[in-house]
Amino acid sequence: MKTESFLLRGDLCYSRDSTHLETVAGGVLLCLEGRCAGVFPQVPEQYRGLPWYDFSGKLVVPGLADLHVHASQYAYRGLGMDMELLDWLNTNAFPEEAKFADLDYAKRAYGLFVEDLRRGATTRAAVFATLHGPATRVLMELLEASGLCAFVGKVNMDRNSPDILREENAAASARATVEWLEQTAGKYRHVKPILTPRFIPSCSDELMERLAVIQQTYGLPVQSHLSENQGEVEWVRELCPSASCYGDAYASFGLFGGGVPTIMAHCVLSGEEEIAMMRERGVWVAHCPASNTNIASGIAPVRRFLDEGLRVGLGSDVAGGHSTSLFRAMADAIQVSKLRWRLQDQSLKPLTVEEAFWLGTAGGGAFFGPVGSFLPGCELDAVVVDDRRLATTRALTVRERLERVIYLSEDRDVAAKFVQGRQVLPGEKPVYISSQV
Repeated sequence: MKTESFLLRGDLCYSRDSTHLETVAGGVLLCLEGRCAGVFPQVPEQYRGLPWYDFSGKLVVPGLADLHVHASQYAYRGLGMDMELLDWLNTNAFPEEAKFADLDYAKRAYGLFVEDLRRGATTRAAVFATLHGPATRVLMELLEASGLCAFVGKVNMDRNSPDILREENAAASARATVEWLEQTAGKYRHVKPILTPRFIPSCSDELMERLAVIQQTYGLPVQSHLSENQGEVEWVRELCPSASCYGDAYASFGLFGGGVPTIMAHCVLSGEEEIAMMRERGVWVAHCPASNTNIASGIAPVRRFLDEGLRVGLGSDVAGGHSTSLFRAMADAIQVSKLRWRLQDQSLKPLTVEEAFWLGTAGGGAFFGPVGSFLPGCELDAVVVDDRRLATTRALTVRERLERVIYLSEDRDVAAKFVQGRQVLPGEKPVYISSQV
């Protein structure tokens, strides 16, 4: 799938910033060598010779970015939601993830996950695998073949985990991580590694020290979990008495922003100091509203994160979350923000549609580079949504159609998808190309 230059016509929707949505009915999007080069009401004269895709009457939005998803948990999404985090991990997550020692199982399970992601509106994802290096390579190969862009992490965990899912010791965990990195180095164009200590309770101090060396050696980004659940936060306080907060436990090992691109999922219970640290160190927050409600963690103060200038995106967090749909995550984010405003803190006004859409596109996309908008210079990730199934007697603006897509659409409504200017759905063959515009 090669990067192309082309024109794309449709009803365009994209974010200029977190509060301003641009809509152009029947607009023309110009792609030059995989990057957005402008949005126009009509085709500019100098580009009339380019091939074009005609999606007239369909919504065209930037590809969605999932900042936090567990590929290895996909098999049991929608199950076991009657427990809180720590019990949920021991009952559901750990036994399932142990199965990925079997490569045949890994191929089947990861194949289902990747196909789901490919058919939906997600174009970028930060993905947790398991501690098994060979199975993690399988996931990377499947994602590469799908045409999507992703960061994939081999998980590290050497303590406070069951025997079936715990690395022998810190040295063995570090050694397996380096082996995985060396075996995948330069192998994939669109899938890259990300350092993935599961969370502080499952990683010894020695392991975190060794991971810091690996991060510096290979220049890797980092992903993990932060302040998700009350029991977890208390546990970290016991394990790391010298740390001033959960985030400080990561920071003490040099794995919390500050020159190290870092995603921290959840941040439901982040306090004053932790929020200030995330802002100052440029840590990305992966807001996971479905997971936070499913396993009763709470409601993250996303309004505060935005108002204070933190970097924020959305995560599906399958299988704590029950759906890979980032449109669903947008709707969930709006809904839980209303509950926090009504029930906890009326100083934190609810999210708007514009803000939720930005979180799922440009907000989270920024972790991957200039991604998630149609502004000039952005990599051309685009999703074409055929919303004719969502019939109504009302005459709707493009913005209103987008709002209904956020709340009502399903994967079957995705008609086409482009990543870095490459058409990955329904395939390489253009839906419609003509030199006559």
